[in-house]
Amino acid sequence: MAQAYTQETAQHPGDAPRPTGSRVRRLLDGLRRDRGIWRRGLVLAAIAVVLALVMIFHAEIPNRVGNLGSLLETFLPWLGLLVPVLLVLALVRRSASALLALVLPVSVWLNLFGGLMFADKSGGGGDLTVVTHNVNADNPDPAATAKDVAASDADVVALEELKSAAVPTYARALAGTYRYHTVQGTVGVWSKYPLSGTKPVDIKLGWTRALRTTVAAPGGRVAVYVAHLPSVRVKFNSGFTAGQRDDSADALGAAIAHEPLRRVILLGDLNGTMNDRALAPVTSQMRSAQGAAGDGFGFSWPASFPMARIDQIMVRGVAPVSAWTLPRTESDHLPVAASVKL
Repeated sequence: MAQAYTQETAQHPGDAPRPTGSRVRRLLDGLRRDRGIWRRGLVLAAIAVVLALVMIFHAEIPNRVGNLGSLLETFLPWLGLLVPVLLVLALVRRSASALLALVLPVSVWLNLFGGLMFADKSGGGGDLTVVTHNVNADNPDPAATAKDVAASDADVVALEELKSAAVPTYARALAGTYRYHTVQGTVGVWSKYPLSGTKPVDIKLGWTRALRTTVAAPGGRVAVYVAHLPSVRVKFNSGFTAGQRDDSADALGAAIAHEPLRRVILLGDLNGTMNDRALAPVTSQMRSAQGAAGDGFGFSWPASFPMARIDQIMVRGVAPVSAWTLPRTESDHLPVAASVKL
């Protein structure tokens, strides 16, 4: 039988393979004959619709229970990862309904974050380059971290989470690049240009974690604020604990609102993203340098696998022209930088 089959097939060596178009037609015919293609996967389709609605109306999700709204907004871009999961499941289920429903979350996600992912907004011509870095109080090598930050050649550097015992180490390491500096509590500024009007900013913590100073840049005076808002935690029994941070954000926003100088730059670890409604007292009156002139999300924490941008450079009265993250140091945060036009 095998010999006969070989001889028979060998009698037609010139037969051409069936065209790909015929395979596609057979597949489409099979789908048309599959009466359940629209009825299957309705649960997947519903999940896709709910996902789109959550992204559209994230600001309406209440914070009354465990600050759920702020927690969601902190990691909002990551909801996009559910789309390929739903796509695979829809293909496995051979569900036209689920595939069609996926258009909704894809469209919403692209509307929210497509500009960050696919548009390079960076330009040139900045007058002032600034860097902010939470150096981590438990940093094992402050001198190396300071040198890494100085290698950016920024005009102004803000450091947060400065341990008092490590301040002299940072000062020595940065002295060769930055002639002027001030440290208030656990935050500090190092600058190539003179500083004046320096004072701590009360953000309702009982100790100093924010300051305000004036930088006499060649393009004009700039009010620089440095802040390290309280940390937030996710706990099983209480949810997203951010009350102290939210109160500090209110106080910081009030201080910036009363700033007399037109040009203002805020540098620091705000322990929150630009999507987090709890930072509205600050974000409502300032622009994100990353959002205006960055390339990508610019996630800064945790340094080992950045998942959120909680280290912010925000401006008012100046124009961001580029924003980026710097290479990892010994800290658990990445340094972030921006160039602005005064």
